[in-house]
Amino acid sequence: MLKDYVQGKQTYAQLAQREKVGKRTIQRRLDKSELLQAREEIKPGRTVILMDTTYFHRTFGVMVWRDWYRKKNLQRRYLKYETIAEYKAGIVRLQEQGWTIVGIVCDGRRGLLGGFSGIPTQMCHFHQKQIIQRYITKNPRLEAGKELKEIMKWLSITDRENFTELLRRWHERWKEFLSEKTNDQETGRWHYTHKRIRSAYRSLKTNLPYLYTYLDYPDLKIPNTTNSLEGTFSHIDTMLRLHNGMKKERKIKVVDSLLFC
Repeated sequence: MLKDYVQGKQTYAQLAQREKVGKRTIQRRLDKSELLQAREEIKPGRTVILMDTTYFHRTFGVMVWRDWYRKKNLQRRYLKYETIAEYKAGIVRLQEQGWTIVGIVCDGRRGLLGGFSGIPTQMCHFHQKQIIQRYITKNPRLEAGKELKEIMKWLSITDRENFTELLRRWHERWKEFLSEKTNDQETGRWHYTHKRIRSAYRSLKTNLPYLYTYLDYPDLKIPNTTNSLEGTFSHIDTMLRLHNGMKKERKIKVVDSLLFC
């Protein structure tokens, strides 16, 4: 029944009609059911870890650590807010279980990149592109933003040296523009006129040392995105929208079934 509910996308009403019982009975049976199958035991080994968090509600999400080599999710944590401490604690738990982590792919959360001593860390290109898009929008109005958008198209198809040069030339061309200030007549204070474009540039400059880690260690076969996780998250979001209104415990069971089966 859980398989039909999760993978077959059957609703409570459809299952109730099939089983000739009430909707509440179906819900109780689902609450008592086990995962779709026993979770596969994975022997610890050498791997690259992808880690990210998705939210089902403003204060309810799941953080996942995925084995890139085996394409298996190793652990998850349900939480209200994602924190650096939780990500790091997950890595420590895996190491204590015997995993040898030779690389990490994550988003650019402050304190996460470079926060794992001795482990090469890759900034997810998908997340970096999202960050820049939030600052300059999908359709930049200013010429500097339009040019930066064009530069971002090169992020995943060039190397660190060439991307750094593209960014340097862009900044050289627009540095006076980026330095423009606006005075507040009421407070007498000033702020940078084009602060969102400045923030976009600062994000790229800050994350640049971690954008091409995957090319620095070709033998490790580190991916440049967490897209392997994003596909799972997208599937989870679709399922939860389909079965809207589930209580938290049932929602966790559905997510676990999708993560580990």
